[in-house]
Order: sequence, then structure tokens, then C-alpha cells
Amino acid sequence: MDPQQLKAVMGSGLLSFPLTDFDANGDFHEAGYRQRLEWLMPYGPSALFAAGGTGEFFSLTGHEYPQIIKAAVDTCKGKVPIIAGAGGPTRFAIECAQAAEKAGADGVLLLPHYLTEAGQEGLAAHVEQVCKSVKFGVIVYNRANSRLTPDTLEKLAERCPNLIGFKDGVGDIELMSAIHLRMGERFSYLGGLPTAEVYAAAYKALGTPVYSSAVFNFIPKTAMAFYEAVAKDDTALQHRMLKDFFMPYLELRNREPGYAVSIVKAGATLVGHSAGPVRAPLSELKPAEVQALGELIEKLGPQ
Repeated sequence: MDPQQLKAVMGSGLLSFPLTDFDANGDFHEAGYRQRLEWLMPYGPSALFAAGGTGEFFSLTGHEYPQIIKAAVDTCKGKVPIIAGAGGPTRFAIECAQAAEKAGADGVLLLPHYLTEAGQEGLAAHVEQVCKSVKFGVIVYNRANSRLTPDTLEKLAERCPNLIGFKDGVGDIELMSAIHLRMGERFSYLGGLPTAEVYAAAYKALGTPVYSSAVFNFIPKTAMAFYEAVAKDDTALQHRMLKDFFMPYLELRNREPGYAVSIVKAGATLVGHSAGPVRAPLSELKPAEVQALGELIEKLGPQ
């Protein structure tokens, strides 16, 4: 898939980050991962992000990463495009991007670099070096210590033709609006805040109607129904689903840092599609929290 084709894919439909399966020892469980993708694909995501944030990219080794991307590509080939997560130190991000391209992925989502703060010049150099290391499309993820300004993005767009997408995980409406107005159709835009459904209608009003869903990992039918409600501007259905599920879900998710991933893995286990434990430094939900999540899921009906 060339960069412009990936840009078109980014422009419509619900995207999601599949969990990465680990066994009881915390090692990558490829058979389980392939089964997960086979289960999720028929629900109709427009693309899947392999080894993304919800897939615990931050805990993966350089040895595991190519294996995970290849498993995703081989399983989903001809059915659903695969966008690989890549990030961390610049040279490691380049290694990941090149490994993903070699494995046959359709592009990469460039996650934030690791730990240190950096100015716009340094952030731009990081993004540009990754873009120029590959030929396929790159989507930059604005989040945490990697926040790009409209000026920086405009310069990067001139220098990097394969930089085709912008995903926002910051939630700064003024910044998002400024970027969209400056860059227009040069990028495809993706809402990327945790539990993006809560912000979906607001982002659509900003010109970003597409987002990635974490809950798709365990309630795919509900996730698709909510996306369709946003697409059709069915605010009554959106508000009902937000009140009945998403707001109580947020209350559970926000109890501990890192629960944005842990709660998704707990949900997958509850619906019979366990992805195994989370890796440190993440922690598992408490038994009472798992029970509360199970009660929320049960009210939604069969998925």
C-alpha cells in the first residue's frame, strides 16, 4: 500500500489497536494473537494497529517486534490493512519501521520517543529520520512528550511526502483546530485519546471524524455501533451509550495509571478472548474492579 492509499484508509471507518497476547509467563503467544485478529476482523475495522499502545509496544523487545508484525500481516493479508506501531529512541524507531516495512505492513504509527523532553527542532529531526528510512506511509502520534506545532508539521510535510497522517492524543482543542486549519487535506486525521468514544463527536466537529477504539478489543459490536452513531450524528444513541457504559467504564479506567491497557485486557478475558497478563510496569485490575467491568459488559448483551 503506497502512502496515499494509506491516507485514504485513514480517512474513513473505525480503527483499533489489537491487544498483544502473552502466555502465563508473559511471553508472546503467537497462536493466541492470530486467533484474536481472526475474531476481530469480521466486525469491519478499516485498519488495525499491530504492536500499538494498547498492544503494549512500550514493553516489547526488539526480537519480539518483527514476529508480532509478521503474524499480524500474515493473518490479515488481503482482509484488513496493518499499521505497525513504532517509537522509542530514534534509531530504535527506525529499526522498527524498517522491520515493519520488510514484514509487509502498510505503514507505521510513530509513537512518542522515550523519556527525555525535546524542542520542536529535535522532534522534527526524529520524525524526519523515521520517515526517510522507509517508503511506506507514516502517521505521527501527538502525545505525551512528543507534541508538534502547526509550524513544525508544515515543515515536515514539505520534507517528508510519506508523512500522511496525524493522530492526536493530547486533547488540546485549540492546537488541534490550528493544525487542521493549517494543514487541511495534506493529512488524514485520527482521534487518539484514551477511550476515544468520549471525545468522538467533538473531534468530528473539528474535522476529525475517524478515531481508534480500544474497547473494540472486547465489545466490537458495541464499538462499531457507537462509531456508526457518530457517523450518522445520532446524538441520542451516543448519549445513551456514554451514560450506560462509557462513563462508568472511565471511572474504572481512571483509578490507576496504566489501567487504559489493563482494563482492556480484563475485558477481553471476561468475554472469553483472554490475551494473558499485562507486563510490568502495568498492573492488573483488582477483583472488585473486574467484577464491576463484567457487570457493565453483561448489560450490553452478546457481542
